[in-house]
Amino acid sequence: MKIYQYPSKDQWAELTQRPVLQKQEISKTIANIFSLVETNGDAALLELSKKFDAEINNISVSKEEIERAYEMINEDLKKAIQQAKENISVFHASQKEEVQKIETTKEVICWRESRAIEKVGIYIPGGTAPLFSTVLMLAVPAQLAGCKEIVLCTPPDKYGNINPAILYAAQLCGVTQLFKVGGAQAIAAMTLGTESIPQVYKIFGPGNQYVVAAKEYAQQYGVSIDMPAGPSEVLVIADEKAVPSFCAADLLSQAEHGSDSQVIFLTTSLSVLNETIREIDEQIKLLPRNEMAQQSLNNSHFILLDTIEKAIEFSNLYAPEHLILATENFEKYIPDIQNAGSVFLGNYSCESAGDYASGTNHTLPTNGFAKNYSGVSLDSFVKKITFQHVSKKGLKNLGKTIEIMAQAEGLAAHKNAVTIRLKKNI
Repeated sequence: MKIYQYPSKDQWAELTQRPVLQKQEISKTIANIFSLVETNGDAALLELSKKFDAEINNISVSKEEIERAYEMINEDLKKAIQQAKENISVFHASQKEEVQKIETTKEVICWRESRAIEKVGIYIPGGTAPLFSTVLMLAVPAQLAGCKEIVLCTPPDKYGNINPAILYAAQLCGVTQLFKVGGAQAIAAMTLGTESIPQVYKIFGPGNQYVVAAKEYAQQYGVSIDMPAGPSEVLVIADEKAVPSFCAADLLSQAEHGSDSQVIFLTTSLSVLNETIREIDEQIKLLPRNEMAQQSLNNSHFILLDTIEKAIEFSNLYAPEHLILATENFEKYIPDIQNAGSVFLGNYSCESAGDYASGTNHTLPTNGFAKNYSGVSLDSFVKKITFQHVSKKGLKNLGKTIEIMAQAEGLAAHKNAVTIRLKKNI
């Protein structure tokens, strides 16, 4: 880890930089995969699965596999998934908006209504950490929004199987079709459509740099994505009242995601800084994924600053995916937080709560995109359509304004569309 004491603001820009990925070679790979899937459909997916994941005979998940998954999961995990689903449902259901009709001018009525995106695709990483929690975070709001088709792709393990918790969560949350396809080829399949996998209108979900690049590439085909994303990250701000063992645990919980995960610790207390580092050294020994966590920590920043206000300013510049305020008077600083994906307040609000079961969504902007993107919400699965009704009297009240503006822009037909109606003796 890299330790800094009272760095000048001139250094902040460098300290907030993420590692730069080599994109040129990745882009060539992604273009080739899309071309293969577009040309050969399911056959390409089976061949790519054999190359990267496992040899399988069928990319579709069968009803029997889903039933077996139900039997393989213990009751405690089922109950935990059910409680998490309930909390996520309650929080996201609260985001539904009532239609409000507004009279902008007398008898000119405007309003907006939500419509579900009919077909959405969900990508769930498998790999070393099969993220069944992400199934909840994406399928629950999709179901609440009313999406008609919820297509899920996830890579099989080396035996050609899907983690049973992923299958259980998918069935619980209304996923309509499940496929054993991972990596960039899964994104290509949902973008282009194959014999088995339907083309979708918007793709959601995290993944490695190839999945992220494939999602960006999908936009060239008119398919929307949830957000640009990179490696997961956390920034912790701690004062003298912070609990070092808690801070260390939060930093490690992020670092274990992967060697490219981002970890930043800001504090106004030298003793908290030193004790947190000691706690990390002790706690990491007990982690099964300690090698991965250590690689992440090797590139982490531990920074001593003189005020919490400066720490907030630094955080806003960095724009973290996750921000933890391990401070005594966290309410005081809430108005100053401008850029963050999700914020955790106080010593007991661990990031793990939001990752799993508090109710907020854990699919969040990374790599600085919290400056201009929100995390996934119910709104992510709907589009807004505006409506208006202009009565005869309404057009009379507003018509002159429209005519003057259209004429000023030199659009005579626009003006005439109003004039011809006004001449009908309104």
